[in-house]
Amino acid sequence: MKLIPLAIASVFILYMTACKSPNNKNTESQQLPTSVPEDNGDFIQKISPDNGIIFKHTIGDHHMDNLVETVGGGAVFLDYDQDGFIDLYMSNGSYTEGLSEGEHSDETHTNQLFRNKQDGTFEDVTKKAGVGDTGYGMGMTVGDINNDGYPEIFITNYGPNVLYLNNGNGTFTDISEKAGIAGDECSVGAVWFDYDNDGLLDLYVGNYIKYDPEYGYFYAPDGFPGPMAYDGQLDRLYHNLGDNNFEDVTEAMGISNPDGRAMGIGAADFDGDGWVDIFVANDHMVNNIYHNLEGKGFVDHGTKTGMAFNQAGEATISMSVDFADYNGDGLIDVFMSDDTYCSLYQNQGGGVFRDMAYPSGISMAAAQHVGWSSSFIDFDNDGLVDLFKVNGELKHLYGQEDQIFKNVDGEKFVDISVELGAYFQEENVGRGACFGDYDNDGDLDGYIVNLDNQGSFLRNNRGNENNWITFNLVGTKSNRDAIGALVKISAGEKEQVGIRRSTTGYLSQNDHRMHFGIGKAEAVEFVEIKWPSGKIQRLDNLEVNQILTVTEE
Repeated sequence: MKLIPLAIASVFILYMTACKSPNNKNTESQQLPTSVPEDNGDFIQKISPDNGIIFKHTIGDHHMDNLVETVGGGAVFLDYDQDGFIDLYMSNGSYTEGLSEGEHSDETHTNQLFRNKQDGTFEDVTKKAGVGDTGYGMGMTVGDINNDGYPEIFITNYGPNVLYLNNGNGTFTDISEKAGIAGDECSVGAVWFDYDNDGLLDLYVGNYIKYDPEYGYFYAPDGFPGPMAYDGQLDRLYHNLGDNNFEDVTEAMGISNPDGRAMGIGAADFDGDGWVDIFVANDHMVNNIYHNLEGKGFVDHGTKTGMAFNQAGEATISMSVDFADYNGDGLIDVFMSDDTYCSLYQNQGGGVFRDMAYPSGISMAAAQHVGWSSSFIDFDNDGLVDLFKVNGELKHLYGQEDQIFKNVDGEKFVDISVELGAYFQEENVGRGACFGDYDNDGDLDGYIVNLDNQGSFLRNNRGNENNWITFNLVGTKSNRDAIGALVKISAGEKEQVGIRRSTTGYLSQNDHRMHFGIGKAEAVEFVEIKWPSGKIQRLDNLEVNQILTVTEE
């Protein structure tokens, strides 16, 4: 029989006590001793809660009994205090009248913000920062709405949404009502982007269903009615007027799908015309691809592009969307996760895409799980973007393993998850996920929100064995976050293209800095940045393995 060292046993008892306390309010008062777990030999290693990330998502009551409870939550990496290290913010559920069943619990559940202490650990600063929203949280998106250098946080809720204004001193102020973007719907995905290229970030909010707690017709094994049992809701487009105020321009700009059931939302210039387009992943419906008409309006090109349906011509249970040039042809491709085969839309040029999920090798492995958040990340810095796919059952709290699909020569993807560490044998009910270099060591780490359970913080132990370069873009004429910028690099005579985006994956957002793995290349020959303003800026002969701030000239 092994004896447990006293110090370890004490921490374990403290941790279990905090998790089981009937009055756990998820505040800084519950902060436990933190440490940086030693490298255990795995490529990807789970290091929470030892590193201070103690967050338990809740669906608000004791049993998952309706569709809304299956949807949240998300997480974002953001540098809220601008100290050069990314922090972590997560959304949470809560007991909500008209949604939750049973008696109200004494527990208070909130969203949580963890500050990066720059030593590999985090501290809970939710209360100090003033961001402990108690609404029924779904996801969030982060952007600097007033170009002052400090990012704001927008939270989607079942009910009124929340916009936290960053005060620049480590605290935030709720300006939702004053800003005009609170709404009162069932919002899920959202994205910041500058649709008219005026240098100010606008906001697209994807709304889901009009939930009716009195409706009770459903197939018994499902447990409750599905999304087509309810009316959909119109998404909202808000134009940034400056001075932290917004105008609802949904109807004026041609966003007209009142029966939509939006899940994940993304924005990218898929046809290279200089204007950012909107991607809406809908539940049980065709996807909407709103083509930007030079900032004057939008028109749905979903069917025209080939991305409204999957490879079988079906409308799927689409969850999330992400963008990258996975095959190195200089064109931005799209990945959409769903409950079956998923879709890898390869850009053919001219605004047309082809679903390559099956021939690339993704579909058969993906179909064994229900995919939620999926992100293009180069986890091993070999210069090819891979796919991290978070999985979890749809209508039951049944766990599934997450997956990493390694990019092989820009043509195939191979599920190598079990080779990367013990974490990939865990079964969780995953939802949102964010990825970024939290310790500034040159490889991408991650955090995953697990429905009604503890989240998972994953540290990358091996990615920086290859070389890399990361860019912190600062717009001047463009929006300060440079959202929408296109970056091309050449290293080792190999070119890569990436886009600066806000929302990534499902209800979440990755590190705002643009990370490129470059394999064994010992220098970056050139970097070419096409800013949202249209200006093209070039830098030559850069050293590898550095985080470089580039300001728009």
